[in-house]
Order: sequence, then C-alpha cells, then structure tokens
Amino acid sequence: MLTFLALASVVLLGLAPQQSQAIVIYTGWERHALVGSDIRLSCSFFSWRWTSEDVTFSWTYRPDGSRDSISIFHYTGGAPYVDNKGPFRDRLEFVGNPSRRDGSILLKNLDFSDNGTFTCDAKNPPDIVGRPSNVRLLVFEKVPIQAGVITGAIIGAVLGLLVLIVVIYYLMRFLVARRVFNLSVSKHGKKKKEGSQQRQGPAPPADPSKVKAAAASEKKKQESRKDKK
Repeated sequence: MLTFLALASVVLLGLAPQQSQAIVIYTGWERHALVGSDIRLSCSFFSWRWTSEDVTFSWTYRPDGSRDSISIFHYTGGAPYVDNKGPFRDRLEFVGNPSRRDGSILLKNLDFSDNGTFTCDAKNPPDIVGRPSNVRLLVFEKVPIQAGVITGAIIGAVLGLLVLIVVIYYLMRFLVARRVFNLSVSKHGKKKKEGSQQRQGPAPPADPSKVKAAAASEKKKQESRKDKK
C-alpha cells in the first residue's frame, strides 16, 4: 500500500506543471565607439533550467532625448528577425549563440545619432520572469580615456609612492642601527684599552747609575773608533 502511494505521488509530481523561476539578464553598462566603426552589444542570462529550445531574445532602442523605445531585433523559434523599419535595419547583425545563452548583436557603421540606451530581454521557458538589462552607447569622433583607466593610474601611483616611503623608512632604520652599533663597538674597545693600560701601571723610572754607565761605554766605543782611523 505504501509503495503504491509513493509511486502515485511521483507520477503526480511528474505530471504537475513546472513553476516559473526568475531569470537574470546581463549586459554591459556603457560602451564607447568611434564614428563609422562597428560594436558588439553583449547579452546573456542565468537560469536554473537547461537552455530551452524556445529561448527568446529581444532588443529595443531608446535614442538620447527620447522617452519612447523602438523594437530593433527579435530571436524566436530558432530564427533571428531584424526590424525592417528601425534605424538599424541595414546595420544590425545577430552574432549570438542561443544554445550558450548568448543573444549578442553587432551594430555597424555607427553615427552620432546612434547614441542612446539599448535594452535586452530574454526568456528561457518556463523561466520567463526577469528584469531586462540596459547598456548605454556613446559614439565619439575620438574615444575618450575611461574613468577607470585614470582611477587605476592614480591608485597605482599612490601605491608606488607608499612602497617607496616604506623602503626609505626601513633603509633609514637600518643605517641608524648600523651607526649606533659601530659607535657602541668603538666605545667599548676604547674603554677596554684604557682598562688594560691602567692594570699595567706606569713604566718604572730608569736607574741613573745604569744610564751613566751606558753613556760612558758609548763614549769609549766612539774614541776607540777614532784611534783606529
């Protein structure tokens, strides 16, 4: 009886419709490009389900200064569709791989009028609930230096200066310690020498009689040398 109930519950769970879970969509935050160049706008998603055969991607575009968005691309039923009336009808190419959850597009021959916000939405049935992701496109005659590069350079310079200060600090400590050690050794050696001299005491005075005898002997030697000559 228990076995029958367990089998029945498994069958019922298998027949029950799967619940939809949240899907997370990723794009870049901001892209810079030159006039006349091409740029890839990436879009991918995370889902707890396996990639469905019914996966879909859609892109919309809102020009700068406009409140309305227009549809520019769809991928559904295994085929890409470019809107034939939008500003990118002849300049958009699908370069994604839906089986790998990639819905990227390529925009060609960019112009200043292409500045705006691009929004990607993805569905991976039964996971269809998720917030679309936005990426802002800025087209320039010359691509400016990004703030991240400047910030990285500043941080690198500050870290390099800190390392230099630490090296100088420890070098000065080493030199001071070495100087103190040399002075201590020199002072200790001088005290030891003075103590040795004090223990030996002063040299005894010479005997006057011996001094006179030595002088007389030296005088006789000199006279003997003169006589021989």
